[in-house]
Amino acid sequence: MSKSNRSIEWPKHNIIGIKKINKMKKTIAIVTVAALFSSCAVIRPGEAGVKQTLGKFSDKVVTQGTMLYNPLISKVVKESTQTNNIKLVLSLPSKEGLSVDSEISILYRLEQDKIPSVLENLGQGYEDIITSVFRSASSDVCAKFFAKDMHSGMRATIEEEIKIKMGENLVKQADGIELIAVLMKRIRLPSGLANSIEQKLQAEQDAMRLVFVIQQAKLEAERKIIESQGERDAQIILSEGLTPAIIQIRSIEAFRALSASPNSKVIITDGKTPLLIEPQ
Repeated sequence: MSKSNRSIEWPKHNIIGIKKINKMKKTIAIVTVAALFSSCAVIRPGEAGVKQTLGKFSDKVVTQGTMLYNPLISKVVKESTQTNNIKLVLSLPSKEGLSVDSEISILYRLEQDKIPSVLENLGQGYEDIITSVFRSASSDVCAKFFAKDMHSGMRATIEEEIKIKMGENLVKQADGIELIAVLMKRIRLPSGLANSIEQKLQAEQDAMRLVFVIQQAKLEAERKIIESQGERDAQIILSEGLTPAIIQIRSIEAFRALSASPNSKVIITDGKTPLLIEPQ
């Protein structure tokens, strides 16, 4: 047999090594493809996850656990379901045309089942929308009240009216944002108005103090009148009860008491009533 027709025989261990390499390549390729077409997102407590595929949001909302998605065509948008606080510092108009500086807190949270609607209509920058709605609502409401009302017991009424106005405007744009409270903090009135309010309060306190003093004086006068009337009535009752017989009995009792005294006295009597004269 010629040398050219002789078949080439590979060592057995080389063939096994080539098979292992090919198998590893296939495994790596499968893992790479799986990683490209499947990823995992973890949704923690207090969060909600919504899958967005080719720009469209899914109606399914996941609150806890994991979500699988294809990173090439989709992603998972996470939003907080806890109470959030938007803090603002701005000037609010008043009925008399003044500007009142105030620190504002807007407390809100997203309704879990309506998060896809909020994201679809407002996007992830919905807090900017809430802020804009607040600015409009607060200007409309505060313009109906005086500046001093924002610094008094009327503040709660103003806050509630702003909240109601914001809710009416937000629901027109997207349903799913729950307004919990609007809080007006650190109200700073214009210096001139603040001084006027302080002076007015001081005057009111002085007037209340004067009213109290007058009431006390009236009560004291009434007390003295009642006391005088009581003494007068007692004297009238006593004088009406002093008959000649009682006077005589009282005189005899007094005479007996004096007669027992060791001190020397001169007693002059007409036989009816004794008259006592101390010696000089």
